[in-house]
Amino acid sequence: MLNSEQIAASFNFDSATATALREQWRRLIEIAVWGELRIAKLGALPRLRKRLLEVGENLHSLFASRDWIPQPREQLKSALGTSVKLRDSLMDLERTAVGLETSPDMAEFEPLLLAFRQTILALVERHEAQWAGMLDSQYSEADEPT
Repeated sequence: MLNSEQIAASFNFDSATATALREQWRRLIEIAVWGELRIAKLGALPRLRKRLLEVGENLHSLFASRDWIPQPREQLKSALGTSVKLRDSLMDLERTAVGLETSPDMAEFEPLLLAFRQTILALVERHEAQWAGMLDSQYSEADEPT
């Protein structure tokens, strides 16, 4: 049986981490839009901006309340799906950023992107493990003899 208090607690994200991620994302998007980044491939810079926006949207979705979802199991599945989507969009962003060339703002952008990535992955790995563990416990309880 899923514990609703435990599930609710698993959606409590560290506010300092959430704030840091929002600030890092804002700075990355500011550099991507207003800064001087260069990518040799035609159309890659607008794609980089789009990927950054997708990561921001998926990050927002990760932090969003799931109270509107009536079933606790579905809340966990939604959170895991959102986390996977965030990972995918982060990977797409990284692939696009590989083509960055030396430019005035690259020295700030690259390390900031790396720190942003590491913070996201640490956050989602911790919460994914909690969510998956809760879902798995449901199946292990069903396998126990009564």
